[in-house]
Amino acid sequence: MTGDLLAGLAPPPPTREEIGPGAVRLRGWALPRAVELLAAVEAIAAAAPFRHMVTPGGFEMSVAMTNCGAAGWVTDRAGYRYAPDDPLTGRPWPPLPVAFGDLAQAAAGAAGYRDFQPDACLINRYEPRARLTLHQDRDERDKGHPIVSLSLGLPAIFQFGGLKRADPVRRVTLLHGDVVVWGGAARLFHHGVLPLKDGTHPLLGKRRVNLTLRRAW
Repeated sequence: MTGDLLAGLAPPPPTREEIGPGAVRLRGWALPRAVELLAAVEAIAAAAPFRHMVTPGGFEMSVAMTNCGAAGWVTDRAGYRYAPDDPLTGRPWPPLPVAFGDLAQAAAGAAGYRDFQPDACLINRYEPRARLTLHQDRDERDKGHPIVSLSLGLPAIFQFGGLKRADPVRRVTLLHGDVVVWGGAARLFHHGVLPLKDGTHPLLGKRRVNLTLRRAW
């Protein structure tokens, strides 16, 4: 990556903002390592390609997905679950990069969650109009661990609701390098992403990449 391009992405100082009980947005937290993280995503996708998974109801998801770590989140007509192997290749998911784990640990600590040890990372790739409907992350065995969600590329509107799907939803704009961490009282709050607006990002073009790190097993 050229120095001129990186200079044009000079980050503001990271800031911390509570967006709910037990939920924190860390503005610009990942910017210093963004290029390294994206290179790792490319290597992961070379071994476990992005794909549009199908929900148990038979709908193809608009977001393309892949995984890394000891377990990968998958969905098909059989249901939602974590699996040790990539159903597309039949091989174990690529290992979790050290940079992913280090950043997730540091971000969780900054949000008040100590000793977080992620073992799984779901990688979502958004293109214009792709979205993620409101849902809960409830397929993990132990809900005592937080969720760490990292945004790269185009900005997105993150929806953060409550325990009930009908609860009021807060809309939070997430920019390149932002990290959201939630756990504790907010661990099972509904969340999602509104349809991605068209645009162009210097590093990712017309795409947004989201890394969601969890303790799955």
